[in-house]
Amino acid sequence: MTGHDLEGALRVAVELAEWASETIRGGNGGADGPVRQKASPADIVTDTDEAVETHVRSVLRRQYPEWGIDGEEYGAQQGASGAPHWVIDPVDGTTNYAHGIGWCSFSLGLAEPDGSPLLGVVADPWRREVFTAVRGGGAHLNGVPIHAADHTTLTGHVFMTEWAAHAHWAGLDTLLAQLSARHCTARVMGSTALSLAQVAAGRATAAAIGEFHPVDGLPALLIATEAGAVAMPQLPNYDEPLLLVAPGAAEEALELWRATVGREGAGA
Repeated sequence: MTGHDLEGALRVAVELAEWASETIRGGNGGADGPVRQKASPADIVTDTDEAVETHVRSVLRRQYPEWGIDGEEYGAQQGASGAPHWVIDPVDGTTNYAHGIGWCSFSLGLAEPDGSPLLGVVADPWRREVFTAVRGGGAHLNGVPIHAADHTTLTGHVFMTEWAAHAHWAGLDTLLAQLSARHCTARVMGSTALSLAQVAAGRATAAAIGEFHPVDGLPALLIATEAGAVAMPQLPNYDEPLLLVAPGAAEEALELWRATVGREGAGA
């Protein structure tokens, strides 16, 4: 993609991420805040989700009026023909946030019309961390370059994953059993974007989700691959599983992934 100032767009995205982090930290989440149900009791929204996305959309429309926007709470707004589009998840991990658990994130990315990521930002409000990447420019955490772990095996290391809201996805239980047999510790923390970003930071050797959604998955996918992680597939379709893994452990992880998620998903 040419003709767009991606470094300038990244600066705007980081400013929004910092504002969103302050808003989330000071918001009315937890037991005292109003919580409303969306599609199911496990799919909820708070005033903070809506306020953050409303502000971010307003800034992006003003700064980039021809670009599209797709957000978790307010859906898609088409941009000009051939223009890129933003993807926003204002609070990724709303269930944690609404219950006062300090593990959620703000996720913002920019993608080409075909969905290929151009830039990504994932902010952890509680640890004051901002993960960033521009395609071809590497990955950074608070401005410092980061890289996937140099581990050569899953054994003894951390594997991050997420349920599909409250549900286990096809192949997950078999995958977890196989990870346990390898003495690989699985963690289900409750924020897709933040879990995937841990692979970029080298904290987790691998991470997987059963249903890829660009609003919370695309920015972290770019950040992780720019940090050197291997992605399978490189760019998932909507609702398709995604695996991210440190390059030295990729052969083992991909073999396990195909034997569990690939087999069960194909028969689902």
